Amino acid sequence: MKKHLKTIFTAFTLLVAVTLKAQTSFYSLKAKTIDGKDFSFADLKGKKVLVVNTASKCGNTPQYEDLEKLYQKYKDKNFIIIGFPANNFGRQEPGTNAEIKEFCTKNYGVSFPMMEKISVKGDDMDAVYKWLTQKELNGKRDSSVKWNFQKYMIDEKGNLVDIINPGDKPDSKELINWITDWNK
Repeated sequence: MKKHLKTIFTAFTLLVAVTLKAQTSFYSLKAKTIDGKDFSFADLKGKKVLVVNTASKCGNTPQYEDLEKLYQKYKDKNFIIIGFPANNFGRQEPGTNAEIKEFCTKNYGVSFPMMEKISVKGDDMDAVYKWLTQKELNGKRDSSVKWNFQKYMIDEKGNLVDIINPGDKPDSKELINWITDWNK
């Protein structure tokens, strides 16, 4: 009986360790696309990823244009942008997923992956943004989403690298240098 309990305890300990490790991996995250399809972050292994919370009625909304240019320029060089519409700041993203998709496509030609509208702060914060903002999950640092179009840089190994302020444009020197430094 004692040996059996020890085996169960060992198995339980391993299960907990595996579960905790999965919770801290960027690649364990999942989301729904703006069209409602499953999107696994595991498919992003080997790519630099820029995660951006977006809004259609914000002073930063024109950044969609620069984000799309950035995506077009580097998408074939293991770089991707993931947009997450959110209505957390000044109710600047009131639309439905269909309305957001139409707005982004019609006005900015957005072709980078857009996810369904989520919350990026508060009690209903999405799991992706919990990972991005909590050091205990991302292993790098705590942060808060300050406004629409805050940019999170994730390296090819799924590590949080840095955060770009919402007002900083997607073609900032810091961001371009990170994308084009192929040795990092």
